[in-house]
Amino acid sequence: MATTTAQSRTILERFPAGALRGSWPAEEYAAAQRTQGTDAQVVMDLGSDQFLVVTDAPTR
Repeated sequence: MATTTAQSRTILERFPAGALRGSWPAEEYAAAQRTQGTDAQVVMDLGSDQFLVVTDAPTR
């Protein structure tokens, strides 16, 4: 049986899902992070009802 290891992610920023603009602020923030060289992506945390901007890369 194959096993996988959990990859840790670093949360860079959190945005409420109920905001008027939806995920746009999170997407804009992630795009700005990518411009600066951080591999950032937006994920939805259903438990907290927030959009999270995360990275798999270690942060400094």
